[in-house]
Amino acid sequence: MRVLVAGASGLIGTELVRQLDEAGHEVLRLVRRDPAAPNEFHWSPSTRMIDVALMDRADAVVNLSGASLNRLPWTPAHKRRILASRLEATGTLADAMRQAADPPSVFVSGSAVGYYGDRPGMTLTEQATKGTGYLSDVVEAWEAAAHLAPERTRVVTARTGVVVGPGGAMTPLLPMARLGLLGPIAGGGQHWPWVSLRDEAAAIVHLLGSELSGPVNVVGPTPATAAAVLRALAAAVHRPYGLPLPEFAVKLGLGEAGNELLLSDQRVVPERLLADGFVFADRTVQDAVARLLARAA
Repeated sequence: MRVLVAGASGLIGTELVRQLDEAGHEVLRLVRRDPAAPNEFHWSPSTRMIDVALMDRADAVVNLSGASLNRLPWTPAHKRRILASRLEATGTLADAMRQAADPPSVFVSGSAVGYYGDRPGMTLTEQATKGTGYLSDVVEAWEAAAHLAPERTRVVTARTGVVVGPGGAMTPLLPMARLGLLGPIAGGGQHWPWVSLRDEAAAIVHLLGSELSGPVNVVGPTPATAAAVLRALAAAVHRPYGLPLPEFAVKLGLGEAGNELLLSDQRVVPERLLADGFVFADRTVQDAVARLLARAA
């Protein structure tokens, strides 16, 4: 396939491009700087500028663009950027597809488990209803923008959790683990949906060739609590786990971002991916952490 990728230089995008190349697909990259290679093409989501002809060339489009959620705390200005960056990028791609004479057959657009909000005691499949909170509202608008793609384009929204890879949420957590500073956050019993970077990208490649459409949970097959995730990191680097971070400290220090990213309880399961035959390489968060550290070695 010829795959047009937005956000190819990010954590997920870099691994996705590697796997697409390895599988023999042709990758076209959208960049906001001046193109530096024959397969790079300039675009400007904030001004809705893109070469529509690219959509006639591409068999598939993958959208991984969006301002980082890990820039903390969330100021009002950054909250506006989180939403605007996702709507601008997704809207620009969908508009271009609608203008194409022969639009791509599939559009896999990034999304997030934040859609479900804080749902303690529930197992969340793709059938679960929308939750409440800032991220839930952002994801609802983000996915709606993706579904403005033309009817003949199959749209998949990949609802992703915490990606265990060399960046993203692991950027602050791994150094803390090595310093022996990890411990239960607000008791640690809340579920954190996680997925290894390898499986995140592999799932996107799978979805390009699948017949699935609509929301798909891209999370590991074995749910884990925050305590299990952080304990796995501490154990992998042979450091202690036990320095507690109380709930009030999270809320005081990080406000809304801490509440939604660290304290929300989301036991999300990849029901549709598993039913579609996707095989996870990393079935537990311990597997994912081991892969991360092997890569860093």
